[in-house]
Amino acid sequence: MLNYNAQGLIPAIIQDDETDAVLMLGYMNAETLRMTREIGQAVFWSRSRQEVWHKGATSGDYLEVRSIKADCENNSLLVRVKMLGNAVCHTGAKSCFFNEVEEP
Repeated sequence: MLNYNAQGLIPAIIQDDETDAVLMLGYMNAETLRMTREIGQAVFWSRSRQEVWHKGATSGDYLEVRSIKADCENNSLLVRVKMLGNAVCHTGAKSCFFNEVEEP
């Protein structure tokens, strides 16, 4: 059984199934996880908009789900995907992880 946080969410690390690159971090709830499994594409809960977010529905950059695994404590997910577009990040970058951290 998955351990959702107090808001009913679980973090989902999105990883490219072909390159192993980490693409983004999203959040799912029970409904969006069910939707993801049913349609085979990543669906998240948007914390900022407080609504279901089908990744790619606006941009066309869908994420085809290859596998979903929970960590050892069942409180986070690793979702391996095939990118069906050119970018994952809203900035147009392939990955959301491109900012170097220089702080201690």
